[in-house]
Amino acid sequence: MRKLGLIAGGGSLPVEIAEHCQRFGRPLFVVRLKGFAGAGLEPYAGAEVGLAELGKCFKALRRAGCEAVCLAGQVNRPDFSSLMPDLRGLAALPAAIAAARKGDDALLRMLVGEFEKEGFAVEGAHEVMDDLGLGEGLLGHVAPGPDHAADIAKALDVARAVGRLDAGQAAVVCRGLVLALEAAEGTDALLARVAELPEALRGRPGAPAGVLAKAPKPAQETRVDLPTIGPATVHAVARAGLAGIVGEAGRLLVLDRDAVITLADELGIFILGVEPHAP
Repeated sequence: MRKLGLIAGGGSLPVEIAEHCQRFGRPLFVVRLKGFAGAGLEPYAGAEVGLAELGKCFKALRRAGCEAVCLAGQVNRPDFSSLMPDLRGLAALPAAIAAARKGDDALLRMLVGEFEKEGFAVEGAHEVMDDLGLGEGLLGHVAPGPDHAADIAKALDVARAVGRLDAGQAAVVCRGLVLALEAAEGTDALLARVAELPEALRGRPGAPAGVLAKAPKPAQETRVDLPTIGPATVHAVARAGLAGIVGEAGRLLVLDRDAVITLADELGIFILGVEPHAP
């Protein structure tokens, strides 16, 4: 197995990847991004690197003998004027600013390209952990009813439409009505907005209705930033009075899978993987 350099932002995904590599004996080196990577990564061999310190990052990866990298975790779009790049980062900065003007996906593709220029293979989190992606069919024991079919289809259509605009990856539909679209605020904030709507629009405890759909953007670089759910998503869906979650099989990451299944079953939330949509 080639040694993996984990470029780690915030959240639980980088920790899951690191634990997976340790469990299966894959050599690992963790590049912890300053201000983003969590304390759970400190036990692993690695280095701390600023967001624009590309030269330091590449040098550390080579010194550690890494052949592949995986970019994982939450990183907020930077204020480019406040970055402190090294020489290699400074050389890439104009291209990064130009890409950012085109949208987040363009910026991520540009960043992936910088690692490939340096000779590193780029692996998606779902490639490092082949059990991370949502499978086709049900996850857990709760199934959608016939009355959910139309909302499932429409929510996926709307989520894909939002993705075509490079605006977000998620949408909520209830009884045919679009309740919310995801933009820069993220899924947790999206669901918090839905929870504040009148119960007549969204369902309520004991009588859930509506669906959260998450789908990748059509032109998305799938090795980074695939849609993700975790236990917090399931809790938020339940608080919003929704009945379930739907995503494309193999294109939605499920963090802390066992906890997600247990929680969804306890709360009566269905989680469904459907056949991926052709771009």
